[in-house]
Amino acid sequence: MTGIADLPDNLHPRREAVIDRYSGLARLAQRGGTPVDCDGDESDGCFGAAAYTGGDQAPAGALRASLGCGNPLAVADLRDGETVLDLGSGGGLDVLLSARRVGPTGMAYGLDASQDMLALARAHAAQAGVTNVEFLAGHIEDIPLPDEAVDVVISNCVINLSLDKARVLAEACRVLRPGGRLGISDVIADDGSDPAQRAEAEKRVGCTNGTLTAAEYRHLLLTAGFTDPAVTPTADAGGGLHSAIVQAVKPHPRS
Repeated sequence: MTGIADLPDNLHPRREAVIDRYSGLARLAQRGGTPVDCDGDESDGCFGAAAYTGGDQAPAGALRASLGCGNPLAVADLRDGETVLDLGSGGGLDVLLSARRVGPTGMAYGLDASQDMLALARAHAAQAGVTNVEFLAGHIEDIPLPDEAVDVVISNCVINLSLDKARVLAEACRVLRPGGRLGISDVIADDGSDPAQRAEAEKRVGCTNGTLTAAEYRHLLLTAGFTDPAVTPTADAGGGLHSAIVQAVKPHPRS
C-alpha cells in the first residue's frame, strides 16, 4: 500500500485538538447526551439528524450523535455489492446506512481518529445488528486501506477539519477503484468573502482548520486525479460560508 508521510511536527497539536474535541462529544453521546458542534441551528449549516429522511433507519443514538452538515448518501447512489468508505465516520450513522444500502454482499468501512468515536460507532453497529461494517482507526490524510479497495468514498462535514485537504482528496482517489465515486458533504467559503467574517463564521460552525472555496475544491479534486468535479451549495451558513455537496469520479486509465 502506498502511504503518505505524516504531518509536520508543528501541526500535530492542532490535529490532536480536533481529535480531543470529538472524543469529548463521543463520550457525551455515550452518556446519553446530544453532542452539538455548533449552535444546532440549520441556518448555520448544522443539520445533524435533520438531514436524514424517515426512511433512513438507524439506531436513535446514531442519529442523535450525527454532527454532519448534510446527507452524503443522498447523492452517493450506492448499489448492491459495493464497498463504501466513510472518512471521519464519527458515531457511525452514515456507515450503518451505507451498509444497509449495499446489502449483505457489500461492505461499509468507517475511518476515524478518535477511539471514543470508534467505540460509539461499534456500539451502534451492534445495536443495529449490522455485520457488514468495519471501523478503522486512522487519519483521513493516510487511509489504512490498499489502492483501489473501494467503490465509493463518502464523508460528512469532516474534510474541513483536516490540516492538509489536498492529501485527503489524494488518498480518497488512491483507494477508489477506477470509475469509483466521491460524494461528500462539507462546508465551503464564498469566493471573495471578508476574511475576518469568514474566520468568525468558521469558528462558529466548528471549521477550526479553515474551509475551501468551490473553486479551490474543484482544483484540488482535479489535482488529486478526479474528473467531473462538482460543488453544489445547499444551505447558507452565514459569514460567507455554505454547506455543500461535493462530487467527483475517479477515471478509468487510458488504454
